[in-house]
Amino acid sequence: MSDDQAFTGSPDLPAVMGERRQLINLAYRLLGSLADAEDAVQDTYARWYALSGSQRDAIETPAAWLTTVATRICLDQLRSARVRRERYVGEWIPEPLPGPGEWRGGGSAGGGADPADRVTLDESVSMAFLVVLDAMTPAERVAFVLHDIFGYPFAEVATITGRTPAACRQLASHARRRVREAQLTPAPEAERASVVRDFKQAWEHQDIRAIVGLLDPDATVVADGGGLVAAALAPIQGAEQIAAYLAELAVRAPGLVLLERTVNGQPGLIGRYQGVTVAVFAFAVAAGRITRVWAVRNPDKLRPWLTAGPITGGPAPN
Repeated sequence: MSDDQAFTGSPDLPAVMGERRQLINLAYRLLGSLADAEDAVQDTYARWYALSGSQRDAIETPAAWLTTVATRICLDQLRSARVRRERYVGEWIPEPLPGPGEWRGGGSAGGGADPADRVTLDESVSMAFLVVLDAMTPAERVAFVLHDIFGYPFAEVATITGRTPAACRQLASHARRRVREAQLTPAPEAERASVVRDFKQAWEHQDIRAIVGLLDPDATVVADGGGLVAAALAPIQGAEQIAAYLAELAVRAPGLVLLERTVNGQPGLIGRYQGVTVAVFAFAVAAGRITRVWAVRNPDKLRPWLTAGPITGGPAPN
């Protein structure tokens, strides 16, 4: 019997598969990668259906079982990711997410991937927040996400992670301190959208003075090409240095079209070349200025954004 037959023939399928969205949301916040989150959830369901019928019947709360397994899979991935990151070319940025209706092959008319089966976009998936989560230890991240974001009591977090409630409480406290230190209070959405729009126009017109004025003096640009496409290997710091970098980029990639889009629930930009998304830009804004720009170029992280044609062949900003 195939896996699909085993899945569709199971009477508990609707209730169990009804947990998929919750698991995807949890796994994305734990891993910072939609592709990895989907793999983790798929692995979770594979383990569920690998159980015998009597084993599944003996599980009192399937949702809790699925959450426990998915979290432990993610925890293992987080631990191994730290080793993989040592070999990663350049900076690593979480995988950016489109807004509702903007998924590849989807659109407002429907079709393609269903955003309702994807990730709920809120402040806990903003790029700034995900970067802070990524700086936590795997144990801190799991305890914090489960308790502070998803509201699991520490007793349940302890059961899921195999630690004591006191240990989980301490881990979450350490994580919470990291979040406070990062000072993630966002500017109002209208202000963010206005600043990003002005930044787009200044970049398109290669207006160096305007770009500098929109950037915090200590602003930073971090790019992620993953070694697959050209991208700055080290962060670019300082408003003037960033403005010069963007001006050079505009010269090297004259066919690049900038479009305003929602990136992880926040105002952002995408760069398209010949109809294909080749870069996604996320921003942090404070006091009317951009403090940080995350530029994702790694094509493996742009799959939800691609509209047509291959990722290769366009200009390669670096």
